[in-house]
Amino acid sequence: MLQKFLKDAISSVVGKPADEVVDLLDGKKYTNEFLIAKKLDLTINQTRNILYKVSDFGLVSFIRKKDKRKGWYTYFWKIEIIKCLEFLKSTIQKKIEQIKFQIKSRETKEFYTCEPCNIEFTEESALVHNFVCNECGSIVTRKDNSPVIKEYTKELDKLNKELAIVDEDLNSEKEKTEKTKVRFLKKEEAKKKAERAKAKKPSIKSKKKEPAKKVKETKTSVKKKVKKVVKKK
Repeated sequence: MLQKFLKDAISSVVGKPADEVVDLLDGKKYTNEFLIAKKLDLTINQTRNILYKVSDFGLVSFIRKKDKRKGWYTYFWKIEIIKCLEFLKSTIQKKIEQIKFQIKSRETKEFYTCEPCNIEFTEESALVHNFVCNECGSIVTRKDNSPVIKEYTKELDKLNKELAIVDEDLNSEKEKTEKTKVRFLKKEEAKKKAERAKAKKPSIKSKKKEPAKKVKETKTSVKKKVKKVVKKK
């Protein structure tokens, strides 16, 4: 289901090519753009145009690496799963609001139709034209909104269910990201702790030098004591 949602999000930006783009991009590692172009059977410029358009919405990200020998940059791309799901969630929510508006409009307003032309008129428009179709001159008739409301309600239920699943996947991906972040921070903290412990621990050389220093100090103190005894005599 996640793969379908990712395709839905990206296809709303670039259309049908999204299906193959999503299949080629990973959410964890970056993919070479030349490999993507080869798989899509497109030129590198065509591929970049698609990916740049998707990138404008934050649905994919990239890094670039310079070829030291040739001097040009190669781009590596990755799909941003959380951003895609958030984008799709926002899109679904907008559709839900539009359908709710349509249902309310059908419940509170009158609509008319010209059956020969299959044209719908609002009450205001029908009134302006004296309830006559301005295309064929036929008398317009009042429309039963019940079937339309029923279809809108079915679509609304479908979107609400889809939104719930998207929300579930979004929360799951956020949890995964948070766990990965915590593991990384723990690893970094352990690394720093080990480095601090290593810095505090004396080296082998300093341990060897320490006894020699003490011996030297002992010899010096003996000489001083001998000198004091000589002076007293």
